[in-house]
Amino acid sequence: MMTTTENRQGLTPAILEFIESCKTREHPESFLIAVLHKVQEEFGYLSREHLDEVAHLLSIPTSYVFGVATFYHFFRLQPQGKYSISVCLGTACFVKGADKVLEAFQNHLGIGMGETTKDGLFSLTNTRCLGVCGLAPVVMVNDKVYGQVTPQQVPEILNRIKKEIENEAAGQEDDTE
Repeated sequence: MMTTTENRQGLTPAILEFIESCKTREHPESFLIAVLHKVQEEFGYLSREHLDEVAHLLSIPTSYVFGVATFYHFFRLQPQGKYSISVCLGTACFVKGADKVLEAFQNHLGIGMGETTKDGLFSLTNTRCLGVCGLAPVVMVNDKVYGQVTPQQVPEILNRIKKEIENEAAGQEDDTE
């Protein structure tokens, strides 16, 4: 017999314990978003298996769990790349050409919105506002903000990131020698 802290479908003991604590409260299904946040925080995204298991453990239809996960923009259903590129498409950025910047990223990376490159390095998303409208159009790569980005700067930004990756790899090789 499986205990609540055993790993089920990849859920960690901490997540399973959280779900069990939610089930002891009134209206456990109302904790669905909190549970999904915990799963995504741990794994970086919500896999189909995770959604199925959360539905099972909370006794909620999988279709409802999937509906919640796809309704809210902050949930991701695909693994994210090491470098998450987010192009702001808010009004100020859009007016200043963010759509063209986004198109340049799509062309250079060979992926569409919400996709990740085959090598797992880059994910491409959009956002509505990063709060730095004076720097429009704005791109955020992980936690780094790039302001007044033009489509012509996209290759330079990507090359800078690739150089970081090379430097990290070279640093790791030096550590192993």
